[in-house]
Amino acid sequence: MYLWIKALHLIAVVTWFAALFYLPRLFVYHATARDKGDTQAIEYFKVMERKLYRGIMTPSMIAVLVLGGWLLYLVPGFLSQGWMHAKLALVVALIGYHHVCLAYMKRLAAGTCDKSHRFFRMFNELPTIGLLLIVFLAVVKPF
Repeated sequence: MYLWIKALHLIAVVTWFAALFYLPRLFVYHATARDKGDTQAIEYFKVMERKLYRGIMTPSMIAVLVLGGWLLYLVPGFLSQGWMHAKLALVVALIGYHHVCLAYMKRLAAGTCDKSHRFFRMFNELPTIGLLLIVFLAVVKPF
């Protein structure tokens, strides 16, 4: 049973990260369209962002948390290991990033976001750092 749950957890992680990578990229395009005054593109990005966040990103995050919690229930010894503490801290940070994406999505949709496309290009790189650290922690288990 453990390996099935682990496989589903990894699938959910891949899906969540795909959305964490893509939504801020949509913000880049949205901010660029805003700066150009392209109202048709802005409306298109609003729909894409909302569907991605509500239909893929949030359900994936919930699946990651439920399946990850189930894995910890099955192997509670992981909770006594330092690498798992660090990994869980990064997951909490990613949940925060997820919610910050919601705030930016709402501001962009309302036309009240003043962040530039350059800002969103940098913002888009943050989950990459989280992914690298989480993978190294989960595979190498350095402490």
